[in-house]
Amino acid sequence: MLQRRFKQVDVFTTVPFKGNPLAVVLDAEGLTETQMQAIARWTNLSETTFVLPATDPQADYRVRIFSPDKEFPFAGHPTLGTAHALLEAGLQPKSASRIVQQCGIGLVTIEKHADGSLAFQAPAASLSPFDDALRPLLAAALANAAFDAEQPPVMVDMGIKWLVVRLASADACLAVRAEGAALDRLTRCCAMDGIAIYGPHDALGAADYEVRALCSEQNMLVEDPVTGSANACIARVLQAQSTATGHRFNTAYRVRQGTVLQRDGRLSVTYLDGQPWIGGHSVTIIDGQLRA
Repeated sequence: MLQRRFKQVDVFTTVPFKGNPLAVVLDAEGLTETQMQAIARWTNLSETTFVLPATDPQADYRVRIFSPDKEFPFAGHPTLGTAHALLEAGLQPKSASRIVQQCGIGLVTIEKHADGSLAFQAPAASLSPFDDALRPLLAAALANAAFDAEQPPVMVDMGIKWLVVRLASADACLAVRAEGAALDRLTRCCAMDGIAIYGPHDALGAADYEVRALCSEQNMLVEDPVTGSANACIARVLQAQSTATGHRFNTAYRVRQGTVLQRDGRLSVTYLDGQPWIGGHSVTIIDGQLRA
């Protein structure tokens, strides 16, 4: 067994224990896929990342992302959390202002901000309409939530796949008490990793949107505290729907996530040159060594 640098960071927060935890193995070279999956199962966090030397000359590093069940080609909070951990550990990226991550979907650009936050450019996504025949199952999964009748659900594939559902308000989003068995059947029928629900806050609210991310892991209903990929998918949907309808949409907005779980995740979404960037802070909670 080798001593490998290990960090556990809290992502999308400046306050420890209020964001989404991520385990990062900074020296993963030599670990097999089986070993990586075993470590991710042991940490039992939504994701554990493993940093490897880049094989693409444009990238600063390569990362593999595992949940306790499987490997993801991309995920949002692991992208920012891994970059934070590496910068803290002394990474010198090729660019002074940007980092390039290599992962299962290719290259992802991460921007460094003066306030210490990081933002990743949302990967390209394919959007497809939700099957109307599955609406009763969606209603059962979300316990007949107050859906927004003007914005239909959208299936979004960004390497990780989310069914994006807009609700009438932030309060309606917070009121949802999902039904696990129906949600599991729905995500299996749609071949989605989970359901991302969101609703607008009042003008004077704590954020512009409230977001929740629901999925089924190991046959149990799980709510992710704060989810970069789900928010990236929502950003792509908002952009596509505004283009289709001709309605103006905000080129920058704020998100709160994790409220139901007594977390206080905070994300920023900014559109630059037509591309959404998902940003937030991270803080390191554990800094040490892993024997593996």
